[in-house]
Amino acid sequence: MLESSSKRGAVAAAEPLAAAVGAKILDAGGNAIDAAVAVGFALAVTYPAAGNLGGGGFLVGSIGRGSGRTDEIALDFREMAPAAATADMYVRATEAGIKKASLVGHLASGVPGSVSGLLTAQKKWGSMPRKKVIEPALALARDGFPMTERTQRMLTGAKQGMLRFEATEEVFYPGGATVPAGENFVQLDLARTLEAIIEKGIPGFYEGDVADHIVVEMKRGGGIISAKDLLAYRSVERKPIRFSVGKGNAISMPPPSSGGICLAQMYRMLSHFSLDEADAQTPKFYHLLAEVMRRSFADRNQYLGDPDFVDCKMEMLEKLTRLDERASSIEQEKASESADFLEDSATPKEGEQTTHYSVMDKQGNGVAVTTTLNGSFGSKVLVPGAGFLLNNEMDDFTTHPGKPNLFGLIQGSANAVAPGKRPLSSMSPTVLMNEDGKVSAVLGTPGGPTIITNVFQVLIGLERLKLSPENSVTTAKVHHQCLPDLLYLERGIPQKTEETLRTFGHRTGRRGSIGDFQLLCQTQERGIVGVSDSRGGGDVSYTN
Repeated sequence: MLESSSKRGAVAAAEPLAAAVGAKILDAGGNAIDAAVAVGFALAVTYPAAGNLGGGGFLVGSIGRGSGRTDEIALDFREMAPAAATADMYVRATEAGIKKASLVGHLASGVPGSVSGLLTAQKKWGSMPRKKVIEPALALARDGFPMTERTQRMLTGAKQGMLRFEATEEVFYPGGATVPAGENFVQLDLARTLEAIIEKGIPGFYEGDVADHIVVEMKRGGGIISAKDLLAYRSVERKPIRFSVGKGNAISMPPPSSGGICLAQMYRMLSHFSLDEADAQTPKFYHLLAEVMRRSFADRNQYLGDPDFVDCKMEMLEKLTRLDERASSIEQEKASESADFLEDSATPKEGEQTTHYSVMDKQGNGVAVTTTLNGSFGSKVLVPGAGFLLNNEMDDFTTHPGKPNLFGLIQGSANAVAPGKRPLSSMSPTVLMNEDGKVSAVLGTPGGPTIITNVFQVLIGLERLKLSPENSVTTAKVHHQCLPDLLYLERGIPQKTEETLRTFGHRTGRRGSIGDFQLLCQTQERGIVGVSDSRGGGDVSYTN
């Protein structure tokens, strides 16, 4: 675990060089948005498994606007289905003998949103010129940086799929071998793409040479992203989900994220049960977590999707009396049946290779950003001449109705493929405010469906159990997503605890590490305390 404290500002990110870039922007006088944008572009260079120009994500923040005004913001820059997408496109691909078309290759990619999102945030809420916040990433791409052991291991693990694509091989496996750890890793095509973005802004990516490179590669590889799709892409400002947390409030991402509403639901339901520090890591605590998770994910699985295409039933899902009734159905030592809360067995899906970073500045602003390519290294397709990988985000849609996906999840009709639609996501960037309306914590993690439950457990650790920031992150986690009706236990939870949970009626399973949490907390005694999860390889970088 990497932690530090500062009274001025800090960045927690999954990759140390990118975290340091953000801190330097804060030191140079930038605000939390400036730093967040700089980190986002830097991660696209230094953390190719999940950092990206060819993916998308969400940004949530509390940003002071002067005269005591504060904007609570939620920016959706999720990828979009191309105009040529159809609900049965992957069924037809399978019938044609194209295996894993939604996971690997050109047909797996949605229209990227990251560049639009980062630059939209910079223009509206940042304080520095675009060039200033992107130049550190440009330098890392142009001049290189030492290949990290973590990325080298990930590249080696993904080698078989990556070598299917010539441009991907040329960048990451020159001569057929993975770039060695410690070797200076230069990405000149990516540097040229960053130069175009610095010079022209959003049009530098979605028009001109970079867009041409994407379209040419799509045509060559059988993909369906067109020049019109790129020109039509827009980030969308949405109203954050806001819910009470202790004496303060939390803001998180609304649909097409399922994170904010699930966090609000679970926090309300769990408020009916007394908890204190002594309950941490007990069978009672894990049982209650499983029960509120089960009930919230039942709603997630049935109702949520892109709000521009489907009615997400938000008024019903946020109704406190309904949540209170659901909480009253929880028995202290008896597991419920997931089927009791489902009208059907549809469950949306999502890959786990996302990345999150958290930023706080000396002005009291807080920004949480979660971004993704979906699977590790996305579709594995690197755009020749442009130097970045494309996402495989189309697999987050319902690609094969009624059939389980890579993670065993059965998919829901509200999340079906449609032109211009954004797939449902679990990404849950979250900001907490105290009773005075000041930012008290910035939270987030990767992990597919476990994002929601992990953020919830850290939130409960901080607010209900009164754990330290460090213990809130490192404590072993559990996960329940309604279907399959299985309580997953992270390693580190004692066998005796698992046996007790089974006597309550829970079906249990073990899994490895959950998430790679990046947490910043404003504390009275220590200033800003940052925690970069020991499950990953990130860092906290803070201002001088």
